[in-house]
Amino acid sequence: MITVVNYQSATLLSPQRSSSGSSHSPRSSSSQPYLSISVTEPVKLGNGVQAYISYRVITKTNFPEYQGPEKIVIRRYSDFVWLRDRLFEKYKGVFIPPLPEKSTVEKFRFSAEFIELRRQALDIFVNRIASHHELQQSEDLRTFLQADEETMERLRSQETGIFKKKPADLMQIFKEMQTRVSDVVLGKEKPVEESNPEYEKLKNYIFELENHLSEAQKHAYRLVKRHKELGQSLSDFGKAAKLLGACEGHALGKAFSDLGTKSETLSVRLQKEAHQLLMNFEEPLKDYVRAVQSIKATIAERANAFRHQCELAETIKLKEINLDKLMLTRSDKVGEAELEYKELKAESEEATRRFENIVRVMNEEIVRFQDQKTQDMGIAFHQFAKGQSRLANNIADAWRSLLPKLEACLS
Repeated sequence: MITVVNYQSATLLSPQRSSSGSSHSPRSSSSQPYLSISVTEPVKLGNGVQAYISYRVITKTNFPEYQGPEKIVIRRYSDFVWLRDRLFEKYKGVFIPPLPEKSTVEKFRFSAEFIELRRQALDIFVNRIASHHELQQSEDLRTFLQADEETMERLRSQETGIFKKKPADLMQIFKEMQTRVSDVVLGKEKPVEESNPEYEKLKNYIFELENHLSEAQKHAYRLVKRHKELGQSLSDFGKAAKLLGACEGHALGKAFSDLGTKSETLSVRLQKEAHQLLMNFEEPLKDYVRAVQSIKATIAERANAFRHQCELAETIKLKEINLDKLMLTRSDKVGEAELEYKELKAESEEATRRFENIVRVMNEEIVRFQDQKTQDMGIAFHQFAKGQSRLANNIADAWRSLLPKLEACLS
């Protein structure tokens, strides 16, 4: 049993979490395996469009395959992308943890709030990987946590895939995709899809969950915005009331001044509560929207694997018919056709095994995902309700304490 300092989505909600992204220390017992990762100290490097944020990634572990008990490396966002892409390519069927989106707007991507949100989300991302029973064994994870910056830069530059292809190659890919879509629309080709009721149930669940989470996150954003705006309005009102109090004398001026001071105090509390609402409610919802999108990518991989399996099965049937014809006519191409048939059959069997493995892994992953979601969403909504209750009580107590002074002024 491996103990991993586990940062699921709930870590955004944990009161024990420090500003550095770490929580408790690894267990002191060296016999108990542990893996603790912290993404810390974001620093802006470079200027203009070349500017980026670097992070210190600190790993503490007693895993024998690691270089030592502690390792500190510098990583940038593209390094996390490299890790995500490598895992997605190698671990078919596994729900690879999502990355935070990359802002392209200059004024947002280097703001203090955005940088901190990004840091925490990256911390969660890498610790989710470290807490997964399969992903934690990944050689790519060990490389990410231990390699020097030059090695990581070289690995990133060696990556291949659709987004590394030349423009001409991409145009050809898109043309082929358009042709296939047109054929389906015109009825020339029927899409090959599983007719499995459980698979359909899974797809419907994921798409509905994405819609509902997106809607909830949108309204959570509005709540955060409303708290910030109300806090700013109270601050502005407080300043105006204090200036008005300065113009008046005696009891009335004092009442205005007290009203202004109380408004400014409540403004600070509202701004703090808006930040808590962002961190403890909106961000976890947004994080799960991204998680569902990652699941959709895995579903697409499953669909591709099923389609490939079916296409190979159809091709084998054609090869069998062709081989029978050649054998009947005693053609000298029988040997070559038999070899092609055997190779194709082996490829088909491997494709079937690959598809069945994806199905098996996804069935395990969806159970794990639902269990974790229940826990994380429960914490998020509990924190939301507790925060709103605390804010309402603070506001009521503040205005209530001011009433005697205002009543004295009226009398």
